[in-house]
Amino acid sequence: MLDNISVNEHSSIRIDDKIIACIDPFRLKEARHDADLILFTHPHFDHFSPEDFRKAAKPDTLFVCPLSMKREALEAGIAPAQLRTLEAEENLGILGIEIEGVPAYNTNKPNHPKEKGWLGYVLEIGPHMVYVAGDTDRIPEGEAVQCDVALVPIGGTYTMDAAEAAAFVNAMRPRAVIPTHYGSIVGSLNDAREFVRRLDRGIEVCLKIG
Repeated sequence: MLDNISVNEHSSIRIDDKIIACIDPFRLKEARHDADLILFTHPHFDHFSPEDFRKAAKPDTLFVCPLSMKREALEAGIAPAQLRTLEAEENLGILGIEIEGVPAYNTNKPNHPKEKGWLGYVLEIGPHMVYVAGDTDRIPEGEAVQCDVALVPIGGTYTMDAAEAAAFVNAMRPRAVIPTHYGSIVGSLNDAREFVRRLDRGIEVCLKIG
């Protein structure tokens, strides 16, 4: 499954498996127009970029976003018939995969308040469970997720830093982890190295940035 996941930069994720799913497309280098599904975790510019999701979308692309950002999605030109919304702990079956909304919020900084209802997602794609954490701190709802692959932010400032993210992943115990949210706006390759250093043995790590 790791070979089917790429990170463009920051938290711009592409999964090319049974379907092509893009999560928070941002700074895309080319307009492929091939995404079957595009998911947004929250409406900050580096996660919800109309310029970029239009590069990924094709005429029949379906979109998923937190219920609390439905207005932003519609105002950006997404057709109501192509938009699905989720709240935390809700499930959605779409295009042959299952999606669960997971809370994503800060516990010690003001950037992502819990009351906004922003999300991470667990995607069940065939036999694989992939968790995209979104912009979050170390939270119990995330640590309770069971998955094969976790994509978690490590850059600090707006999310967990490398040490917090490693503790988060060590508590989750996925089979593999891909760190995100570093290398451009915040965080550096040194943060990724520190994250790897702090991971427990037995958790495979794959660096897709840098």
